[in-house]
Amino acid sequence: MGKVSSIEEPTAKVSSIFVYPIKSCRGISVSQAPISVTGFRWDRQWVVVNSKGQAYTQRVEPKLALVEVELPKDAFSEGWEPTRTSYLVVRGPGMDELKVCLGKQCGKADGISVWEWSGSALDEGEEPSKWFSTYLGKPTRLLRFNAVSETRAVDPNYAPGFKIMFSDQYPFLLISQGSLDALNKLLKHPVPINRFRPNILVDGCEPFSEDLWKDLRINKFRFQGVKLCSRSKIPSINQETGIAGSELSETLKEFRSDKVLNPNKKQEGKVYFGQNLVCQDSLSEGKGKTIRVGDSVYVFSKASSPAV
Repeated sequence: MGKVSSIEEPTAKVSSIFVYPIKSCRGISVSQAPISVTGFRWDRQWVVVNSKGQAYTQRVEPKLALVEVELPKDAFSEGWEPTRTSYLVVRGPGMDELKVCLGKQCGKADGISVWEWSGSALDEGEEPSKWFSTYLGKPTRLLRFNAVSETRAVDPNYAPGFKIMFSDQYPFLLISQGSLDALNKLLKHPVPINRFRPNILVDGCEPFSEDLWKDLRINKFRFQGVKLCSRSKIPSINQETGIAGSELSETLKEFRSDKVLNPNKKQEGKVYFGQNLVCQDSLSEGKGKTIRVGDSVYVFSKASSPAV
């Protein structure tokens, strides 16, 4: 592991911040986001499930890509708490607007599963259930993570002690603009960053330099690069139409596969784009933990090869 010779000059700057309140639905671009113990506040706090309590994602329901989500403008201010007049607003093609009260008490739903995790969650009730059931054309419920009674741990082999809500793997995903630009030069049809659903987009660094970032600081907060993000079929889905294509996946296989990035390890046929992060400072008490667009990124140490 090589140490950075100087930390006076930032390696990059935060250019965009994204939060995805409902798993697999559209994200919200914000100017700042408070850090919580599970990632950015509100990130993947809700999930849409089928009649068996299993999570729906764009992998099987690409129409979720068209569902827009809105939170109160003050929801990303530090210390803000919802009231009974605060709403999560949901919109979808051909659907009336859905308003989900953020301050109400919810009933408990048992037997809920998201990938490796199973437990209980908070059921948002009949109106959201009817909305999503009508939109997807099958029995569906909208659930909120029950942070009071449930814990979903990150893989302890990579980041022991950290936890998430309904994210796939880790609390934060970081991608650089340089990496997206390098990819787009190889594509006949360039793609926007929403294909990869990062939480933090940075600019000013070399393409794929984030692959090697191990210890870094954003603003004054300590982050650790855990492992590269293995990509499912979701990046191949156009987030404006919900229709999948093949060019992106085929191109990623050519230069971002485990065979290319780490040929000495056992090959699993995966492709990678983006660096998963945990925030060490999320585990400690204290106020003022907010990341903002324009914050500097300082890299303290790098790995000798990408962690896949």
